[in-house]
Amino acid sequence: LSEELVASQEQQQDMESLPVPSVQAMVAATGEADVPPRYLRPAEAVTGIVNGEGEAQIPIIDYRRLLLELDRRGEESARLHQACQEWGFFQLINHSVPDDVVEGMKANIQQFFQLPAETKKLFAQERGQLEGYGQLFVVSEDQKLDWADMLYLYTQPPESRNTKFWPDQPVNFRSTLDRYSGAVKEIADSLLATMAENLGLKQEVIADRCVGGVQSVRMNYYPPCAQADKVIGFSPHSDADLLTLVLQVNHVQGLQIKRNGSWFPVRPVEGALIVNIGDIFEIFTNGRYRSIEHRAVVDPKEERLSSAAFHSPNIDATIGPLKELTADEDEAYKTVDHENFMRLFFATKLEGKSFLDRMKLK
Repeated sequence: LSEELVASQEQQQDMESLPVPSVQAMVAATGEADVPPRYLRPAEAVTGIVNGEGEAQIPIIDYRRLLLELDRRGEESARLHQACQEWGFFQLINHSVPDDVVEGMKANIQQFFQLPAETKKLFAQERGQLEGYGQLFVVSEDQKLDWADMLYLYTQPPESRNTKFWPDQPVNFRSTLDRYSGAVKEIADSLLATMAENLGLKQEVIADRCVGGVQSVRMNYYPPCAQADKVIGFSPHSDADLLTLVLQVNHVQGLQIKRNGSWFPVRPVEGALIVNIGDIFEIFTNGRYRSIEHRAVVDPKEERLSSAAFHSPNIDATIGPLKELTADEDEAYKTVDHENFMRLFFATKLEGKSFLDRMKLK
């Protein structure tokens, strides 16, 4: 793993000075029908088998009911446990993020991506930085690019924020993101506490590793594309974190999860947050809860916007199977420090669950 880390770091350093064009600006300049070769994918890579399973939905969990179950062993807790085991994805309704904060986030994200290209460039990624406006996971000059622009920011703990990358336009962008960040972190911490107990653990086993935990927010803009069947909005991958909370910003759908070998479209419930298990949680639980491969597809006529809040342990935590869960079984994953784990993740091309595969013990 250490050899891979060094190699990936060197590869990423070679790429840091190479600019990645803004898809939004490119579309504005050349039109949606003109798709450069670097974005074109083979048909099978874009379509695959899409299976709606009779218009079935991913599980829906009621957060308010979950909080009311003081013993953490009620029906909603059981539904949460089943959703984590069988799906790795669920929609969270009746959550505690205030409506004005949710609507403020949606409005600010839409307004940011509507700003002139030169204004957005003021917050562009810099060499050696993940944060800012641009793209992530570009590790070679010839790899295929995603049909998307994004703004990626560290949001928790507050002292980790680099406000030079936090837009000051729209005027209340920073204050709204601050409120949203704190609200979704509270939800993530609460869900993790319930999940720990569902796994037979004391809450503090996971909670102690998340004191001063890392949260980052990625805001995504997927322009429409007349050749939507030939591009990908976000390449298939699993998230590297513990828990991701996704906010659907507008009405256009595009999130798909890999289930039983097919792509399963997620149809967001009005007002819900979409929650998914990340790689670190799979490693912590030695595979009891599994991260799920997912992707974003593009609409031929309308733009799509979303925001993902990623929640991870603190930077000093060790990433490996929890001893409390492996006393009577073999560990299935390697153990590595959190900083190097994340460094390797961001220096790796998104390719399904290939990153997590490297963490597995043979």
